[in-house]
Amino acid sequence: MPALLFRLRGVPEDEADDVRELLNRNGIEFYETPAGRWGISIPAIWLHDETQLEPAKSLIDQYQSERACRVRAEYEQLEREGRAPSLLDRFKQEPLKYILYLLAIAFIIYLSTMPFLELGK
Repeated sequence: MPALLFRLRGVPEDEADDVRELLNRNGIEFYETPAGRWGISIPAIWLHDETQLEPAKSLIDQYQSERACRVRAEYEQLEREGRAPSLLDRFKQEPLKYILYLLAIAFIIYLSTMPFLELGK
């Protein structure tokens, strides 16, 4: 019976590639399901054989702890060098995205407070 091993929603492509390579290297058979046309399905890595679930999970857990240490060290190195991306840098990369977020937040605040402001009239 198939078993869900690793959800791919929100996972960087390099991490997903590393997990695929890790499973292939260790001879664990798997298949993937995409998010689908509208993104409502579960993008994930599944195992054909449920008995391989525990060994595969332990491999992925070990990989993720190593990756977390490595990425944290890389970020700390960037901070020491003064090259860590700031909020302003991220805004410059995708200004439209952040402007839309701010507009959505302002609209939600408006909708949330408007009934109370109308009571005072």
